[in-house]
Amino acid sequence: MGQDLPITAYALLGLLSFDDPLTGYELKQRADRTLRFYWVAPAMSQVYSELDRLHGEDMVKAHGDGRTTSYSLTRKGRAALTRWMRESEAGFPVLKHPVALRLLLGALVDPEAIRGLLSQHVEALDHEHAALSEVRASLVGSDGPGEPFRYPAMVADWGLSYFAHEKAIIEELRQRIEQDR
Repeated sequence: MGQDLPITAYALLGLLSFDDPLTGYELKQRADRTLRFYWVAPAMSQVYSELDRLHGEDMVKAHGDGRTTSYSLTRKGRAALTRWMRESEAGFPVLKHPVALRLLLGALVDPEAIRGLLSQHVEALDHEHAALSEVRASLVGSDGPGEPFRYPAMVADWGLSYFAHEKAIIEELRQRIEQDR
């Protein structure tokens, strides 16, 4: 591998490491169900362009009957993914939080609009918490999460804790706004 791949490519390689071959559509569905909780799920066009790149670099193998193509991870792809995991810096997350941005600009609207914004955010957090709880439950067998789902279960637990803490922060902000009335 001559050059580093975009993180999206590594994310797709990672998703392919869990299963038998997946079509681009199935990979996109998997990304939407899992990555969206902690990473931006790629657009369908990104999935296919990355699969083309990865296939061209022999990191995924294409299987098909002329109508449907599915992809699986190759040894070279697994080695690149493992090298990326071992040798690259994780980096610090960039917070792009639309609710925080709107709260920053809260003086432009009345407090009722901000209370409504925060209430909507709590509802969204509850919805996402429930959705992630379903993902977490799907990772666990009767004896707990087995390999290779041990670490994805930990990420789901992290996300569930994040949503709970985010909700607590928003509830505290709502109380502070109410006190200003």
